[in-house]
Amino acid sequence: MLYPINLKLDDLDVVIIGGGEVAYRKCKNFLHFNKSVTIVSKQLLNKFYDLEGDIKIIKDDYREKYIKNASVIIAATNNRELNMEIGLYCRAKNKLVNVVDNVEVSNFTVPSYIKRGDLLISISTGGKSPSLSSKIKKELEKIYTEDYEEYLNVLGDIRKKVIKKYEDKSERKDMLNMLITLDLEELKKLDI
Repeated sequence: MLYPINLKLDDLDVVIIGGGEVAYRKCKNFLHFNKSVTIVSKQLLNKFYDLEGDIKIIKDDYREKYIKNASVIIAATNNRELNMEIGLYCRAKNKLVNVVDNVEVSNFTVPSYIKRGDLLISISTGGKSPSLSSKIKKELEKIYTEDYEEYLNVLGDIRKKVIKKYEDKSERKDMLNMLITLDLEELKKLDI
């Protein structure tokens, strides 16, 4: 069974072994969180070069030296045996590894997600049905639109003021719970 967790990637080196569509998608996800990524593959899709962000490309076959000092590794080659080898090495070295074609060797999976600024909603089926994760994600994207980034920022600013103003914890909690019943325009009109 998988335990949900959010990782602070700031001090973790991320390496993706592979240069195909899955590796590209994983790379885009890490870049979406402002994380630098190293890609190792002799052959890779041209669209890797169009990605914006801190990306280092090593055009070579997989070698242990490329992941020796990495903290998070994605094994995304089109070679199941090689992916398994990478996964077993990482597990033996207590590294975080996601083997894209073998959830059993992986010690973490990457859920589908919706990101609206600091709002992060993860969807996971534990690898049993990526299609269901995708369906649920599309449904949630209709509810949690891009406006939620601004909504959360305004809510966060007001929360700071409420915490300063209300010393009584019960009164503070009631006020914070009331705030989330308001829409963005109502929050903007508040004077706290």
